[in-house]
Amino acid sequence: MGRVLILSSSSSSTSLLTSISKTTHKCLNFSFLHHHPQHSSFLPSSSRFSMSSSSSSSPPTIDISKYKQAFSKRMAMVGLKPHHRIALGVSGGPDSMALCVLTAGWKTAGVNDVSYKSGDFIDGLLAIIVDHGLRAESKEEANIVSHRVSQMGIRCEIAHCDWPSGRPKQGHLQESAREMRYKMFHEVCAQHKIGVLMVAHHADDQAELFILRLSRNSGVLGLAGMPFTSQSFPTHTHSYSKVPANHGILLVRPLLEFSKEDMYKILQGSGENWVEDPTNQSPIFTRNRIRMALNDLSSSAFKSELQALISTCRVTRAYIDQICYSLIMKAVVVMDHGYAVIDLQLLCPLKIEDICLSKFLSLVLQFVSQRQRQIRGSALKLLMDYVRTFPCQNSLTAAGCYLCPEPGSKGSKVLVCCSVEYPFHVKTEFFESCSNGEHEYSVADELGKIIEDGKSFANHLAPDASDVHFLDVNTELVLTEAKRLNIISESTYRSILVLQKGETDRFRANAVAISDSTSKHGIENVQTFGKSLQPGQICYFMDRFILTWKLNNKIYGDALCDLADYDMDLSGDAQSFCCTSCVGDNEALEVRHMIESDWLYLAQLSKHTHSKFLQQGVISVNETKQVMEKTASCLHYSSISAQKALLLLKSIPVAARRSLPVLVTQQGQLLSIPSVNFRHCPCLMVHVEFKAKIPLGGGHSSFI
Repeated sequence: MGRVLILSSSSSSTSLLTSISKTTHKCLNFSFLHHHPQHSSFLPSSSRFSMSSSSSSSPPTIDISKYKQAFSKRMAMVGLKPHHRIALGVSGGPDSMALCVLTAGWKTAGVNDVSYKSGDFIDGLLAIIVDHGLRAESKEEANIVSHRVSQMGIRCEIAHCDWPSGRPKQGHLQESAREMRYKMFHEVCAQHKIGVLMVAHHADDQAELFILRLSRNSGVLGLAGMPFTSQSFPTHTHSYSKVPANHGILLVRPLLEFSKEDMYKILQGSGENWVEDPTNQSPIFTRNRIRMALNDLSSSAFKSELQALISTCRVTRAYIDQICYSLIMKAVVVMDHGYAVIDLQLLCPLKIEDICLSKFLSLVLQFVSQRQRQIRGSALKLLMDYVRTFPCQNSLTAAGCYLCPEPGSKGSKVLVCCSVEYPFHVKTEFFESCSNGEHEYSVADELGKIIEDGKSFANHLAPDASDVHFLDVNTELVLTEAKRLNIISESTYRSILVLQKGETDRFRANAVAISDSTSKHGIENVQTFGKSLQPGQICYFMDRFILTWKLNNKIYGDALCDLADYDMDLSGDAQSFCCTSCVGDNEALEVRHMIESDWLYLAQLSKHTHSKFLQQGVISVNETKQVMEKTASCLHYSSISAQKALLLLKSIPVAARRSLPVLVTQQGQLLSIPSVNFRHCPCLMVHVEFKAKIPLGGGHSSFI
């Protein structure tokens, strides 16, 4: 039999929780629940307990074998096996504790002669408990949850949140807490080299989200709810070895087919305890209001029909995703310099349903801009009109991207590059190379195999066009169409409308603009870690370019050939020298994007002969002085390097050049444009690689 603990903000209840956490399963003291009468109706009937000082009789035994079997099947659908390393997001509530029970059972099933002594933990399983630090007693509560989960044989780590800008405002408290929670999940997973995170969202959560999004006028893609699996990418990179892998973490929701009542039954059947957070009963928060309203509509017919409607939306979403990925493979080419080209003749945008075209464009622009969230609203309508005008003749700036006809295509192709004026794009991260990178790569390889296995399973369940019902249905008519198709009854239809209207009216009354909140949040979370790049250090520029540099004391490769043209003696020891005229000892360089004066500087530099270099030490371009040291070898080499760079730059559209990374001294002198192999000094070794943090298509996701 399981036990429920109600968390309170009072200090007396905190000490009470401490004492109760030490009791045995046979001693169940719930007398303190009388202080929270509002919770007596919160638990399903199967989860209500006697409020006596101890249990006088044992309740009927609940067999949870069917839940274990269903869970095991879901894990197979993901591509997960018991030996894989997995993290669990745990709060101590009934949902996450049920997830702990099922995961621990699945991990150890089939393992012979396994015994757990005190302090033993299940291999490859970590529970992450996030202490948001928003209540005085949260730290002690996290410790209590950690103690209970550890007793289940699951290793725990408590992640404490830091709020440098202060406590989030009440109107955005839950959203801010969620963003912080997933930031901590990413950090802990990176530290422990874990690629899979499982969370305990269930069918009732999907129902709440459906009503919430319906009240916000969301389309069928949003009404599909949370994906079964999805790749999640961190806002900040933790090490260089995480960048080439490009997998992020795989977020798995294995309980989406389970109900809230199932959570309680699993815990009762396994004899585990849980806690109830009283803030989940506060009507201040939108989700809480919707949850309580749905509890009032608790008929089995309503619940069944609502889940059937959500399932229909998910089938539509899966089909649209499939179409969009096919369009990306067919009509989009990604260039090494960080921009994309859409072939309008191959795309045939006039023949594509609005919902598919908008999703396709959203994915392409998300990739180019590297926004964590996809584009929505009026920007998508503007983009659809733009690509449906054939041939393309004008330019357009939208969602952090600049679109224009690709040069030479006569409007049959659209170039999509990032707009450097967009605030998000100034982001620059610096980190050291990880010494144990080989081990991290093995984790990435394992995650890649899991994702491939999951895709293989999902492809066998891919819906046909005949299974899709909401492709051409306007947002306002989704419920009407569902009623026409007998997915929902008239009674359920009216009940959903009442719920939708209530939340829509409240939303408008509060004048809370979701899009404004999202936009502000996205900008506020952009952090720059300084722009000085030390030699040997690694820079992740604009979430798309990996950049590093160092100085050599010997001239190598092409630089030797270029300097030989000037009849310089580069044999033997003459190849070995240390240039300090371009970059001083221990000097850090700065990273910025390319600007127009860089092109003009290269043009001037390429025209200067050896004799002119000796006579002129300064070249002025557009009132910007680029200081030229009189070291002969550097001047000869930079002239040749500029000539070659100009030829390569001519092959890159002007709009795309602006996002190329550039290395300059702290005084502003241009030293390198590594994407076109320009170096001011033959001793300067620079490496650049285009590697987008968010892959084209947004990463793997499944709505099966």
